[in-house]
Amino acid sequence: MIPPDAELTAFNPEVPNWEDMPAEFRPFLARQMEVYAGFLEYTDHHVGRLLEGLKTLGVFDDTLVFYIIGDNGASAEGGINGAFNEMSYFNGLQALETPEYLAERIDRLGGPDSYNHYAVGWAHAMNTPYQWTKQVASHWGGTRNGTIVSWPNRIAAKGEIRTQFTHVIDVVPTILEAAGLPHPVAVDGIPQDPIEGVSMLYAFDDPAAPERHETQYFEMLCNRGIYHKGWTAVTKHRTPWAPMNAPAPPLDQDVWELYGPDDWTQAHDLAKEKPEKLRELQRLWLIEAARYTVLPLDDRVLERLNPDTAGRPVLVRGKTQLLFGGMGRLSENCVLNMKNKSHAVTALIVVPDAGAEGVIIAQGGNFGGWSLYAEKGKLKYCYNWGGFRHFMVESERPIPAGTHQVRMEFTYAGGGLGKGGTVALFIDGQKAGEGQIGATLAMAFSADDGCDVGEDCGAPVSPDYPAGKNRFNGTVKGVELSIAEAAENADHLVDPREVVRLALARQ
Repeated sequence: MIPPDAELTAFNPEVPNWEDMPAEFRPFLARQMEVYAGFLEYTDHHVGRLLEGLKTLGVFDDTLVFYIIGDNGASAEGGINGAFNEMSYFNGLQALETPEYLAERIDRLGGPDSYNHYAVGWAHAMNTPYQWTKQVASHWGGTRNGTIVSWPNRIAAKGEIRTQFTHVIDVVPTILEAAGLPHPVAVDGIPQDPIEGVSMLYAFDDPAAPERHETQYFEMLCNRGIYHKGWTAVTKHRTPWAPMNAPAPPLDQDVWELYGPDDWTQAHDLAKEKPEKLRELQRLWLIEAARYTVLPLDDRVLERLNPDTAGRPVLVRGKTQLLFGGMGRLSENCVLNMKNKSHAVTALIVVPDAGAEGVIIAQGGNFGGWSLYAEKGKLKYCYNWGGFRHFMVESERPIPAGTHQVRMEFTYAGGGLGKGGTVALFIDGQKAGEGQIGATLAMAFSADDGCDVGEDCGAPVSPDYPAGKNRFNGTVKGVELSIAEAAENADHLVDPREVVRLALARQ
């Protein structure tokens, strides 16, 4: 894969050497890569099962397979020390994952109660021989991946390497050409933007075929780059493992670098030697950025993660959302955003004669989220603050048998993102409990643990109940989520008919 004349780029001084890390902390660092190696072996094994399945079905030789090794460079989002919970990074809490905190959890890495991520040093090592890591879209270390293509009955070449520049946006055009299908002009009556990218089919049979994907821009968090006919002009704006709230330098102070067509690893910066070429590529980057709506540049991080502060459209419109029993695995983008604001959760439930037990509704998992549930008959609310602390509020009395409305009202303290507040619990409009939530997660609960009604089907939000055995023992007829003024209710009761009427009005 790597040409024999490729040069190893200079070591990044922002990345600590192995020898720079405390000796007592190195066993934890080593375990990070052992766990990752195990994950890779596991993944490779099951990809192999998929391919063997195609062979068993007798269709492998006629199947076009793309095996893309990653979607970017190795990630530095684990920070200098690595992380037991990757979501700490996205909520600005990574400073709490001290070496002492991590070392105590060495035997839990890779297990069901971890959400671990390797350290920056490992990311840098895995991106060898390039500079930088994921998020730094300017440099090859942040973007370049090996890809394996298999199609035995169509590709005559076996075990060969293709060096024509190809981008992930070329995969769909390749599949369409291979299948003899046109690019869709409209889908379900909706006009489609032209598909970006160039089919790579031309290179399958001819290793010397002239390159067709000649120009490609890159941008992430204002780390920018442009490829054009072998040349690359790049500028790194933000360091991935810097604190997410750290101020970034002004964009006009970013230093651009220039690399030539024969510099496979981007090891020799030619910016001072060829300023005219650099200006040509910088201008081309602006043209491409304008063409593909990259502009205006926005180097905010925490704010861009939150649709409220980013001004980003969301899937759920309005200030209420109605969910029903049986709904589950709803990603955060599919659920009303209740972070950093006052909100309420109201559920209509049927409690069996034996008493209420189990989860009514939960969002997130064991490293962040909230859950409204019943324990030993009583209504309970748990706010899981990044796995570092669980804030609990419990009703003073049990929920009676029969049909009842239970409600949680969260009054946000304000004063910024991720602040705490007060939770009040109600049963049929009557206050049943109250407690303080010391802090909340400002940006994200989980990348894969969603919202579930009637159970908590992933890693459990609350330590009060186990994974897989927490389904509500009665019936959850419906749950309304509400924010802002929609969460204010003097009677602390919701009219089910009005909830349904509002839901139908949005159809």
